[in-house]
Amino acid sequence: MIFLINNSEVTEKVILFSVDLDNGENVTSNLDELEELVKTAGAVCVGRMLQNKEHIDNATYFGSGKVLELRDYILECGATGVVCDDELSPMQLKNLEELLDTKVMDRTMVILDIFANRATTSEGKIQVELAQLKYRSSRLIGMRNSLSRLGGGIGTRGPGEKKLEVDRRIIRDRIGQLNKELEDVKQHRQVLRKQRQEGNLPIVSIVGYTNAGKSTLLNHLTNAGVLEEDKLFATLDPTSRVFKLNNGQEIIITDTVGFIRKLPHHLINAFRSTLEEAKYADIILHVVDISNPLADIQILAVYETLNNLGVEDKPILTAFNKIDKVEDIPTVKDLRADKVVNISAKKEIGFDAISSSLEEIINNQRRYIETVISYDKAGMINKIRKCGTVLEEDYREDGIFVRAYVDNTLNI
Repeated sequence: MIFLINNSEVTEKVILFSVDLDNGENVTSNLDELEELVKTAGAVCVGRMLQNKEHIDNATYFGSGKVLELRDYILECGATGVVCDDELSPMQLKNLEELLDTKVMDRTMVILDIFANRATTSEGKIQVELAQLKYRSSRLIGMRNSLSRLGGGIGTRGPGEKKLEVDRRIIRDRIGQLNKELEDVKQHRQVLRKQRQEGNLPIVSIVGYTNAGKSTLLNHLTNAGVLEEDKLFATLDPTSRVFKLNNGQEIIITDTVGFIRKLPHHLINAFRSTLEEAKYADIILHVVDISNPLADIQILAVYETLNNLGVEDKPILTAFNKIDKVEDIPTVKDLRADKVVNISAKKEIGFDAISSSLEEIINNQRRYIETVISYDKAGMINKIRKCGTVLEEDYREDGIFVRAYVDNTLNI
């Protein structure tokens, strides 16, 4: 007799649940976003459950009666798991696992799973595994039964998977090892930053909510070849490319990982060296999906993350992206932006406006000079062209007359 074994991974069917503390609309939009996260992680949402409460139950998140209602709803929908929109404590996770008799996950676990699936570089993999281990180390007891229900699925992928069956001591040792590896990577990244800064080229860091179109913008500006997908967290690893403005000035544009509401602190800490690309940039290019009805909330989430990273007092150019998807541009405002442009990265609309706005911001950061450079120092002209903006260049008997905006570090 021949037995056929199906090795395909089971598609998880999950129910989303959350507590509405302020009886507002944010909880619905948060669940919409959670459903997108679940979809990105490879599962299917088959239902939702909300409870209006003044506070979250410390033991079971939901009230006891609502937990029983959720258990019945799981059977009714044929769900294989549930996902909470908030991060569950170890006690809540363990109690819900026992009461619901099903796989219990939270928003953080879903995001970590997506990151584990998307990380491609050694740095990204180290950061993801470190975040996974820190999250799981305090939840091993509650998660072992939960994760043993399916051969695959959310929370079981990535380099942290094999660590679930070892004790906390070994996990602590592994975390220590990863921290050392990450410190080496961080030092390497600092060397690269220093080299870029010594090149005197302005550095522009692209930031924005996940799926706002950052990678698309970088690709269409610089032919970077970064993955473009209509999914949350399509790319994790930062990419830097040289871009020439309309006036001939070269700049470095660096992409960063997308931000999201309720971004787990484990990820912020693990990806700090990557996210800090924005901290060391000269200009922040903030990309906003203007077609998203929650664009104003997403703007606030981006600035909250930047504040947590200590990114302050940077000139900000906000690009309201995807204007090709809306008939009338919504009256969304970014009060922190120094300049605002409307663009479509995919259709390359508004790129001249990006270039001219960056030129203006860069020139505002520089000093204006009018000088004559002797012919024996003519090489200085090339430095000015590379690291500044030449407004006038006239070859005279006594030397080269130059009128330009130059970087403050350039000694002329």
